[in-house]
Parts: sequence; structure tokens; C-alpha cells
Amino acid sequence: MISLGIESTAHTFGIGLIDGNGKVLFDGKSVYKPPLGSGIHPREAAQYHIENAVKTLKLALKNSKLRLKDIDLVSFSQGPGLPNCLQIGASLARYISLRYKKPLIGVNHCIAHIEIGKIMTKCKDPIVVYCSGGNTQIIAYGGGKYRIFGETEDIPIGNAFDVLARSLGLEMPGGPNVEKLAKGGKWIDLPYVIKGMDLSFTGIVTECIKKYEKGISMKDVCYSFQETVFSMLTEVTERALAHTDKFEVLLTGGVAASQRLYEMMKTMCEEREATCYTVPQAYAGDNGSMIAWAGLLMYKNGHQKTKLSDSFFIKDWRTDEVKVTWL
Repeated sequence: MISLGIESTAHTFGIGLIDGNGKVLFDGKSVYKPPLGSGIHPREAAQYHIENAVKTLKLALKNSKLRLKDIDLVSFSQGPGLPNCLQIGASLARYISLRYKKPLIGVNHCIAHIEIGKIMTKCKDPIVVYCSGGNTQIIAYGGGKYRIFGETEDIPIGNAFDVLARSLGLEMPGGPNVEKLAKGGKWIDLPYVIKGMDLSFTGIVTECIKKYEKGISMKDVCYSFQETVFSMLTEVTERALAHTDKFEVLLTGGVAASQRLYEMMKTMCEEREATCYTVPQAYAGDNGSMIAWAGLLMYKNGHQKTKLSDSFFIKDWRTDEVKVTWL
């Protein structure tokens, strides 16, 4: 069985093709990059997707040597995300489904990040640290759903990196550029904000910007910011491990590509006799293959195909609202 996945929640328009064994037949993407110093403009990102959607699809079919009639399932990111962008992927998915009479499956973007991480790393029952530009959640499976044990109270960690990077005049995405500068930095005191199992990043970003404007070096600001926010993530992840008696941690989402985050989580896991996994870098950010794989899991395990009348975007679709029938 071959699933076609369409990802369009934010800056990335991705097409993925994956088979029933989890083998990626093709994964390609086209990424909107906002002007230096600005964030994603939803209308501009959507226009970018309109201009690149068909090109990306044609490239996928050419490289995989498949035709649309060879596809068994059309999966698309239905939410959460930016409505303007979600609408483009959903429209293409509906067209393919109708034109070629293929089942349509609307996929929760967050669930897709979890499942691509699990199939790629072969972990079984992890505490999931889902950290990206749009989400920050500590997740574990229980009682038929992925339960959220902790999450951001304001902006996601990836967004926090981007806000800081823009304020420092760095190019997007912010995370990799902050991490490069952090390697030569020294520690300065910053707020450390954990409330129970939840986290807050806006105050830390604001304090970093203030210190930079007062003359603290960019390297010191980047180093201290990264160490602080990753320490916060590691602390709440350790609490989730203790609470659930699980022995695996999975890092997924765009920020999972950070080597420093992996180092900190790995050290914590070793001290608890647990194992830390991180999704391969090619699948850490948004991609079509994760949508294809999650859609296939859903379809093979009792989820009804998505009716056209139910196929419009769900911009605030939470991870813990999805019934997980495949576990």
C-alpha cells in the first residue's frame, strides 16, 4: 500500500510517498523563507505554496517513478497550523482524491511528527518531546490517546529561537544560527520559567534582548538562552519519565535537530537508565513523509476516510484530541 502525504501547515510545502512497511519512496519539499528580520506572513506563505505545490508533486512522481493512479491513499495535514497554508494542501489533496478516486485521510500534524519519529528510530513507547516552531509539548501514550503532560504557556520553543534570532539580526530559521553562536559563549543569568509541567519562553527572550542591547555579547546571549530553555525541557521530560515509568525519550519536531538538546537529554536518560532517540535530521522539520505514514497508520487501523464535507482545516487541532487506534 502506498500513501501520498501532503504537508502545508506553515512555511513548508512537502510531498512524501511511503509504503506499508514505512519505507520512504520519496520525500521532497519547497520552503518559504520570509525576508530577513520578519516572521512568516501567512498570506505570502500560502501564495508561495500555490506557486510550488504542483512542481513539488511532479518532482515526487518523477523521482519515485510512480503515477497518481498508483497511489492507494491521499493523506494531508489538516491541522494545527496556519489556515491560509493548510487550505492549499487540503485543496490539492481533495483534487487528487476526487480525480483518481482515492481515499482521503486528514492527519493531525503533531501526531505525524510522533509517528515518523517512532518508525525511523524503532522506539516503542517513549516520552515524546515535540519541539518545533509551532508546538512544544511533552507527550506520552495512555488510554487510547497521546496525552500531553506539559506544554508551553505562550510561544513554542522554535518560535522563541526565531524571535531571538530576528532581534539579533540573524537569518531564519533561528535555531541553527543561535546554536552556532552559542558554541563560543559564556553563561549569564536568565529567568528559568517552569510552572508545574508547563513552560514559558517569552520572558526569557525579552531578557535576552535587553541584555544584548545593554552590551552583552551575542555569543553569551545565545549560549545562555539555549542552555536555559533546553534545561527546562530536560527537567520536565525527566519528571514525565518518573511519573510514567517509561524508559524511552523521543525528540521530534524541527528543534529536535539541535545537537545540544540531544546531548542534554541523552545525559539525563543515561542517569535514569533510559534511552534517548532523536528523529533523523531529514525528518525533524515538517515533511510530507510523516503525513503519509500517519495517514497510512490511521487508514489501516479503523479510521474512516475523511469525507469532503469534513476535509477543511482545523487550525487548533490538539494532539490529545485524536483517538489512537493503531497502538
